[in-house]
Amino acid sequence: MHQRQRGKPPVSLKLPAYKAIQLALQEMIQNDGLGPGDSLPSERELAKNHAVSLMTARAALTGLERQGLVERRPGSGTFVAVPKINYNKLMSTTELMAGRGLQAASRVLSSGIIGGFSEVTAPLGLSENAPLIKLHRLRLVQKQPIALETSYLPAEQFKSIIDAPLKNGSLFSTLEQDFGIQLAYADEEADAIGAEQRIATHLKVPAGSAILRIRQIIYSTSGVPVLYCLGLYRGDRHRLLIRRSRS
Repeated sequence: MHQRQRGKPPVSLKLPAYKAIQLALQEMIQNDGLGPGDSLPSERELAKNHAVSLMTARAALTGLERQGLVERRPGSGTFVAVPKINYNKLMSTTELMAGRGLQAASRVLSSGIIGGFSEVTAPLGLSENAPLIKLHRLRLVQKQPIALETSYLPAEQFKSIIDAPLKNGSLFSTLEQDFGIQLAYADEEADAIGAEQRIATHLKVPAGSAILRIRQIIYSTSGVPVLYCLGLYRGDRHRLLIRRSRS
């Protein structure tokens, strides 16, 4: 029979207080369906609710802020942070939000096969009239609309993707898991435009509001263009994170 060494305390599985606060806040964001910009408890409220010092509550929030999960505004309070679009890493919206502990979903507005047009077929290396799959989706985070994404793929290669269950999944993951396509990098263009009424209605913003438009041509590891994506993102719920280096 194994005996514990005398004088050696048992291993404690209890989380440090600041970690417990961080976990509680992440669960609150998830369970209460909080989205970017929604208010969170203040340092004083956290200290009182968890029976810890202000310093411990502050440490918890500082850690979450460094992870990009919360944002503290002096004189205003603490809020769920606006997601950062990281220009150094190619990630789907689903993957990006999952990494932040947020629930992402999609509402498929339309899908089908359309006749090709040069604005898309040329970047994809297809003949001008080559048929395309067009997938038009409203992207939601914590049940709140954050983006409209229109994706185009070569119809001959990806015809069955129309029936793929993309409501809660990632298009990137579907390409990789179901079609064996390993995605590698993207060429992107980004600019700001005013939201026309149809777009504004979907995104629940006033018509004319500034939105972020990103065009992507996404390539496989073999250097073949696979996907053309046009994304329209709410400007109040996204921030760009760009890191540049000289090498």
